[in-house]
Amino acid sequence: MTELSGGPALPQERRVVTAIPGPKSQELWARKQETVAAGVGAVLPVFVKRAGGGVLEDVDGNSLIDFGSGIAVTSVGNSAEAVVRRAVAQLADFTHTCAMVTPYETYVEVCEQLAELTPGDHAKKSALFNSGAEAVENAVKIARAYTKRQAVVVFDHGYHGRTNLTMALTAKNMPYKHGFGPFAPEVYRVPLAYPYRWLTGPENCAQEAADQAITQITKQIGAENVAAIIIEPVLGEGGFIEPAKGFLPAIANFAKENGIVFVADEIQSGFCRTGQWFACEDEGIVPDLITTAKGIAGGLPLAAVTGRAEMMDAAHAGGLGGTYGGNPVACAAALGSIETMRELDLNAKAKRIEEVMKGRLTAMQEKFDVIGEVRGRGAMIAIELVKSGSKDPNPEATSALAKACHQEGLLVLTTGTFGNVLRFLPPLVIGEDLLNEGLDILETAFGTL
Repeated sequence: MTELSGGPALPQERRVVTAIPGPKSQELWARKQETVAAGVGAVLPVFVKRAGGGVLEDVDGNSLIDFGSGIAVTSVGNSAEAVVRRAVAQLADFTHTCAMVTPYETYVEVCEQLAELTPGDHAKKSALFNSGAEAVENAVKIARAYTKRQAVVVFDHGYHGRTNLTMALTAKNMPYKHGFGPFAPEVYRVPLAYPYRWLTGPENCAQEAADQAITQITKQIGAENVAAIIIEPVLGEGGFIEPAKGFLPAIANFAKENGIVFVADEIQSGFCRTGQWFACEDEGIVPDLITTAKGIAGGLPLAAVTGRAEMMDAAHAGGLGGTYGGNPVACAAALGSIETMRELDLNAKAKRIEEVMKGRLTAMQEKFDVIGEVRGRGAMIAIELVKSGSKDPNPEATSALAKACHQEGLLVLTTGTFGNVLRFLPPLVIGEDLLNEGLDILETAFGTL
């Protein structure tokens, strides 16, 4: 099985021919240490030469199974044919004019696609940016302009970016916030319905968490002061947490009743990743604003805020934008990415990935008591690792497992507030043979703990 990768077909196979990282990667890593800021780390210091389908090929000739997708970015596979075709054609025409100076059709086309694909049949408009953090910041700006209020409510375990405002919105201190304050004011954090760790049990989680969150908002902040409530429908960096069923609708209804803009941060969970175009569709949530990035453009930097037309129009002319926002090459790539998602029915492929992964991981959970929970939707799956006989987080086992997988040519990522979650984000176009081979490697790695 081969996958088009924008150049010669890249064999869809795992191949380990050197230690990982190999000598050429080690040499490049030494060069990186000399000229790249130490704050820019790497999960696995192998330098990629080519990528496509479900594999990454490094400079030493190793071919690794990709369970990361560049953190949910290359959902359509690296260098997907339609992405490359459209981006190359755009490169040949022009690379930049600035959409705020002289606009171009592809910017409008992307906004038209977003209006069609995002939940709800109301009139929608979009603004395009470069990164997820930028999208979230602009969602806050739009909500404040529309409501004439200042307060922003976020949730325990949430992640929204690394800029100053989005660091304030993000829950986890290390490595995202530590030493970088002071942070933006008027940001308030409330409880999340985290079923696995809810003290009175998962059956009580949704109602109790919603009651606690709403009480805190009304008593400590005042609902009339809140511009926006921002939440990830499936939390990413927090540990792929699915809020208990009923929690999101309760919060969304509270927002609607109190004139608060409800913002769904779908930067990691959007564009077929969970088996639906957007994760909030699972409980019928229609957000006022939705932020997207990552999987939107097949690897090129693009982000968006899409929402109710009257809200999106609240900001004054010139209040939204940026020099590179909605770059024409990135817009062309996004149209290619969406084309690929439609043609290959990547929502169905994500659901099949879930079926395979959850089946295998649940069987592993029965064998290895270090696995506290298997969770997630579509191709956004995770296992939370705990110490034997308890729910105490086990970040040591998580790190050891990731390292063992890396050595065998399987790229996996860790996450979670407690550093004890292995997350799996394979490209939606990955072959089932590679998917199962990766799971074989993971299962063998458990035996090394």
